[in-house]
Amino acid sequence: MLPAAAGYDRAITVFSPDGRLYQVEYAIETVRRGTLAIGIKCNEGVILAVEEKTRKLQVSDVTQKIFQIDDHIGVAAAGYIPDARAQVDHARFFAQSNKLIYDEPVDIEVVAKNIADMSQQLTQYAGVRPFGVALIIAGVDNTGGGLFLTDPSGTFIGYDAIAIGQGSDQVNEFLEKSYKHDLPFDDAGRLALESISMVSEEKTGTAHIKMSIIENKTKIMRKVTSDEIERFSKLVRDNPKSPKNSSS
Repeated sequence: MLPAAAGYDRAITVFSPDGRLYQVEYAIETVRRGTLAIGIKCNEGVILAVEEKTRKLQVSDVTQKIFQIDDHIGVAAAGYIPDARAQVDHARFFAQSNKLIYDEPVDIEVVAKNIADMSQQLTQYAGVRPFGVALIIAGVDNTGGGLFLTDPSGTFIGYDAIAIGQGSDQVNEFLEKSYKHDLPFDDAGRLALESISMVSEEKTGTAHIKMSIIENKTKIMRKVTSDEIERFSKLVRDNPKSPKNSSS
């Protein structure tokens, strides 16, 4: 097999002899190096949770990795966040256009497909690069709660729970073992918090964790308060489930 340095990683439109697009793989690697982002369905809606590493004098009240597309749709990102802002701006325009044309809120899956199509276009034209970000798109529409993942290749897949970013392989394995359908809100929040704690360098406090939820009843996205996150943290301390703390 020829090495990437042979020149197959210099143009986005060139496949290597073994059928790989190296620039797309590099973009996916950028996602893997980003801080963790998680999406989890629960019986009250869909939770988005992220870890944000802030500097000492940085204003931490503004969440950098969770975005709102419409009243009923939110996004959590991992990777190159400026690329996430570009995709979110595009998705906001698409959602508002859909509302003006059809006089109804856009479906979650339709938004996920639109963003994935946008990403895929950048894998086949010279002079551009793929988006270096993956998005977890969550929301509540007429079909119920939805949770989708998009990545730099243009793939979009639906999940009940998913993690992206640094340590996501370990967290996804943990979620596969721990997730149950119709989780109560507190249990889903605890699960998200413990998932982040598994791979985070910060082992104390919850200031580095941000959460939002799109609720089934209201179909409106809201920020999960610091008091609620602290309650989840207490649940983790009282009843830890992660493999490193469990004898099972």
